[in-house]
Amino acid sequence: MMNFDFTPEQEMLRQTVRKFVDKEIMPYIKEWDERGEFDRNIFKRLAELNLMGVCIPEQYGGMGMDYNSLAIVCEELERGDTAFRTAVSVHTGLNSLTLLQWGTEEQKQKYLIPQARGEKIGAFGLTEPNAGSDVASIQTTAVRDGDDYILNGQKTWISLADIADHFLVFAYTDKSKKHRGISAFIVERTMPGFSSRPIKGKLGIRSGNTGELFFDNVRVPKENLLGEEGEGFKIAMSALDNGRFTVAAGAVGLIMACLEASVKYCHERKTFGKEIGRHQLVQQMIARMEAGLQISRLLVYKVGFLKNEGRRCTRETSLAKWIACDYANQAADDAVQVHGAYGYSNEYPVERYLRNSKAPVIYEGTREIHTIMQAEYVLGYRKDKPLRKTLPAWRPDEN
Repeated sequence: MMNFDFTPEQEMLRQTVRKFVDKEIMPYIKEWDERGEFDRNIFKRLAELNLMGVCIPEQYGGMGMDYNSLAIVCEELERGDTAFRTAVSVHTGLNSLTLLQWGTEEQKQKYLIPQARGEKIGAFGLTEPNAGSDVASIQTTAVRDGDDYILNGQKTWISLADIADHFLVFAYTDKSKKHRGISAFIVERTMPGFSSRPIKGKLGIRSGNTGELFFDNVRVPKENLLGEEGEGFKIAMSALDNGRFTVAAGAVGLIMACLEASVKYCHERKTFGKEIGRHQLVQQMIARMEAGLQISRLLVYKVGFLKNEGRRCTRETSLAKWIACDYANQAADDAVQVHGAYGYSNEYPVERYLRNSKAPVIYEGTREIHTIMQAEYVLGYRKDKPLRKTLPAWRPDEN
């Protein structure tokens, strides 16, 4: 049965992350955003707080908390800035949870444990210059050569491209099988032939590291094949279920940030002899933000509940990601409007919120892709099949 009350541990976690954001991010984010700079020390501080593997089992170096605890971390981090939620989404949601689900015991010992402890950083390499929503159009290849695979190709729009130590990379091992010929590999930055390059000039998330990955005859040992040959597409889609969950949770945090900033401004600014919060059209925007916050949070926590139960929830995750990100984009637009001309300048944070709100509507499935997915579920054209490996359910007596 779903319980909407937070446990004492979850409340403590929220307060811990909120204090961290208020102290370690809020005072510096304006400068970082203007300079397009990602502060790597944030990872060190997150690791000190045991937040890099909050929902990874203790036996693999994590805190052993439930999946909604990960949502709480993402909410609070995005309240500070989308860049830092993105970092945790990629490291924990896309990479570490995928290793937990699909990795061998040897891979978990070698890669998952140091990632959960924050000693190493993980990233995710799926998107290519000509392959985004159409995953089967990737061009990166992995050719078997004795006990190794030789990787050649390029990835783009990769978060933590210049920072991560480990990458989950998707490549064709058999193009004749189309998406059933894609396989997944764990690639280390130090492997010869690997290189990365940052992407500059982004509209938003400027304080986040985004870049391209290049593979020039990168030799990857067969032990670094994740899952089996040809399972790459299934692995990528299951990883996106986790990543989309964290993106949706982050969107809740962005709505929360927009609402907090707008309420504060409504009490400070006066027009026609009264606080602007007294004007009904301003109240309409505030009410819309509050509705978006509550609806999105319920959708996100339902997904977390299903994950805790060990149930596949691709449909529910898609809906949460689509709706929460759309509401966040609307909330940021309304927040700028509430602030008027000041909202158009960086004197207030809402212009950054608006710029940051656009990317999540695009990445990890555009709103158009999620619209199609939801329609196909309703019409019966899409059904989720059982996976060979599932994400472990969470049980409080195991922690």
